[in-house]
Amino acid sequence: MDYCKNIPLELVENIKKAFIGKKTVIEKIIIAVLSGGHVLIEDVPGVGKTTLVQAVAKSLGCSFKRIQFTPDLLPSDITGITVYNNRTGEFEFKEGPIMANIILADEINRSSPKTQSSLLEAMQEGQITVDGVTYDLPKPFVVLATQNPIEYEGTFPLPEAQLDRFAMRIKIGYPDFNEEKSILKLQGKPIDEIESIITDKDVLKIREEIKKIYVEDSVKDYIISIVQATRKHQDVYLGCSPRGSLALLNACRGLAYIRDRNYVLPDDVKELADVILNHRIILKPEAKMKGRTVEDVIYSIISSIRVPLVSRNV
Repeated sequence: MDYCKNIPLELVENIKKAFIGKKTVIEKIIIAVLSGGHVLIEDVPGVGKTTLVQAVAKSLGCSFKRIQFTPDLLPSDITGITVYNNRTGEFEFKEGPIMANIILADEINRSSPKTQSSLLEAMQEGQITVDGVTYDLPKPFVVLATQNPIEYEGTFPLPEAQLDRFAMRIKIGYPDFNEEKSILKLQGKPIDEIESIITDKDVLKIREEIKKIYVEDSVKDYIISIVQATRKHQDVYLGCSPRGSLALLNACRGLAYIRDRNYVLPDDVKELADVILNHRIILKPEAKMKGRTVEDVIYSIISSIRVPLVSRNV
């Protein structure tokens, strides 16, 4: 790992100027972005979801667009439209806000599933198709979406296909006493103090380095065993897809990178399994009635699978 190994630490400290506390949350978002994944941040209003995403975008120095998802938002409001130019006599593509490196999909579950689905092709293939013509999106391309819990009024659950395209689902939680005290001391607009640490080209370079991080076959087997166990668990109606295995592998490489290691440990898998898998699992109704949660299932699976021994002399 020769390329700017201090960058992740600098990013965390820079983001903390505007978003107080929750270092582990910040680290996980950085891991996802640097390893090529999208992030869904789910929590109650007022805990700083939007501020966190804005701070991440400014720190990365990439082009940034915010899309406010509302019930009347249309897919064309996101992707853009083709219009006829009377002067030239030709149809021209007027790009939508999705043409940026970092997209803040704010309150994504406030819009209809049809509008939410307009992101499917973009998140998976890095491209959009409008009126039969395909357009490549800028690289890197990352969707950082926020949503309120679906038990709040006026929200629409995200389709499973949409959820599966997010590498992570993260909950911020309320600040502790000291963190909230620090928030009260903030003056002006802290987001204005955020400076760009890296550029879009730097992000692409780091992604190439992360791909080179070594993963032993035993660790890959460990990841597969965990994911396949979600499909066989007695409390699970729908388990994790192979996309979840890939997301967990990539995120573990990202975690190793920010910890300045050139190899992945089983502990990396255990640390990230919850945020990678929790939105890809659907429990059976009877399990929910018994008070079981997805987190309980993931914990029980990890506890039941033997942890492989890995050589650290890589």
